[in-house]
Amino acid sequence: MTTPPHQPAPNPYSGAPVPPNPYAGAPAAQPNPYAQQPAPGFPAQQGAPGAMPPGAMPHDPAYAPPYGHVPAPGCRNCGAPQAALFSVRAHVGVLVLMRFHTLNGPFCRPCGRSLVRTMTTKTLCQGWWSPLSLVLFTPFTLFWNLLAAIKFGKLPDPTPAPGRQPLEEGPPVHARPLAYVAIIPLLWFTWVAVNIYLDASGSR
Repeated sequence: MTTPPHQPAPNPYSGAPVPPNPYAGAPAAQPNPYAQQPAPGFPAQQGAPGAMPPGAMPHDPAYAPPYGHVPAPGCRNCGAPQAALFSVRAHVGVLVLMRFHTLNGPFCRPCGRSLVRTMTTKTLCQGWWSPLSLVLFTPFTLFWNLLAAIKFGKLPDPTPAPGRQPLEEGPPVHARPLAYVAIIPLLWFTWVAVNIYLDASGSR
């Protein structure tokens, strides 16, 4: 006896009417009334360098900002763009207590030289009263500030930001009396040491 082939059941949904798309023929989206508009008399702002235009992919290297791109810094005090990224140091040593002061740039020529002179004078006045300061930290600080003075001295005349003024350089270090304060105890120590040596030599 031959079994008749299996016949699929009829699809009860075939021929059913398709409901109309309620969004077909909808009006186009209206522009955003809160979008930022250019000011009267100025053209519309274009994308900044490195910005992605519409349709560009985030990973597209053609529109990626350059690696390590950092805007040019200005003087930390007056905002002048003619500035050098260098720090100025001062050191204070009193017996076992020591203090380290650092002002990080960038600074323009007058601001940098003013800080170098002020902090170098402070170091010459207060930086010799500790053994480690005497042989290590104060000489290092003075040498560092010498490099800073050379670097700032090579800068051109600054153009401060509106409403800001550079620092006055003031007199040079050798014209400041506080720079010679350490000479007084140094001379006294030298005089005592010489007398002790002479006394020891005469007693022999």
